[in-house]
Amino acid sequence: MTASRFIFVTCQIGAETALKHETARRWPELRFAYSRPGFLTFKLPPEVGDDFAFEAVFARSWGFSLGKAEGTTPDERAREVWQLAGERKFDKVHVWPRDRLAAGEHGYQPGTSDESLAARAAIMAAAPDDRWGLAHFAVPGEQYVPVPFSEPTKLDDAVLDVIVIDEKLWWVGWHRASTFAGRYPGGLVELKLPEDAVSRAYLKMEEALRWSRLPVKRDEAVAEIGCAPGGSCQSLLRRGLYVLGVDPAMVAPEVLDHPRFVQIRKRANSVRRREFRKVRWLTADMNVAPEYTLDAVEAIVTHEQVPIRGMLITLKLVEWQLADELPKWLERIRSWGFSEVRARQLMYNRQEVCVMAMRPKKRDAARQAGSKERGQRRLTDTPE
Repeated sequence: MTASRFIFVTCQIGAETALKHETARRWPELRFAYSRPGFLTFKLPPEVGDDFAFEAVFARSWGFSLGKAEGTTPDERAREVWQLAGERKFDKVHVWPRDRLAAGEHGYQPGTSDESLAARAAIMAAAPDDRWGLAHFAVPGEQYVPVPFSEPTKLDDAVLDVIVIDEKLWWVGWHRASTFAGRYPGGLVELKLPEDAVSRAYLKMEEALRWSRLPVKRDEAVAEIGCAPGGSCQSLLRRGLYVLGVDPAMVAPEVLDHPRFVQIRKRANSVRRREFRKVRWLTADMNVAPEYTLDAVEAIVTHEQVPIRGMLITLKLVEWQLADELPKWLERIRSWGFSEVRARQLMYNRQEVCVMAMRPKKRDAARQAGSKERGQRRLTDTPE
């Protein structure tokens, strides 16, 4: 295999078919080549160069393949990694494991493993010299510590990729860190769940905000549709936002008692639209079919007196076959006046995808006239 002829792609276990269908629809010239659960390769046509960009909803990470390291010991495989790298120059080395189980199965969460940490230590110890400027990484015998979120791989860095497929096989490739996911090993944004978090929805919201780059600001108001038990609300509240939670189920007491939180214990379609007139951002994570979620959100954001600027919507794929409907759903969201619409299956998502949507600045400015004071008042104060 050569770097310009094959690409590798990693994904959540279970999403392989959805990824294949998405690839066939968007890049029909690519040919499926090889797969293991959570890992696929595709053959590129000869005319495709190193500027090719594979940005798919169900692709957690991707890169150009260099080949397989199949030595009988980790040290042998590590030496093979550098042989495959050849004379190329790299700024960083990313090593991560293929998922072992589907997200959430038996409590499994994708992320760094003991095997990938050991593999990375062996790879760094086997580095032939410092031509790649890697001296600041772990040295032999030193345990690798994942780079903190505040220090991701620099934009446009050249990255050597090593995926631990199983105990005897590593896959080697490379990519340019030109996207959010590309700046983290395997697109895995490993975050710590605070001890007082009431649910793992806290992590979902944290990752979604980082990936989407929604320009939320302190003291603005956000509505969370399907907020119980309140993990995602905690993430928003810690950013200094005012949060209006909508859910017939009660949220946890530590969320309910927060001075910037107000809950309406109703289903979204039963809430009066005037309750959203001070809201600038909307998030939705409802345990229902995607069409129901979209119906509920559409009724809110298309109301002429509701000034929603941007959204984060989680769409539950109750069946994997529903993934084929995603282009239609994204087009529907665009029809509501959101010009920027992107989707991704995030690391902390399970059988679901996250959609971000933003309205154009000019239209948003017109809708926001006179709204400067809205985020500075309690959501229940003096209804307009």
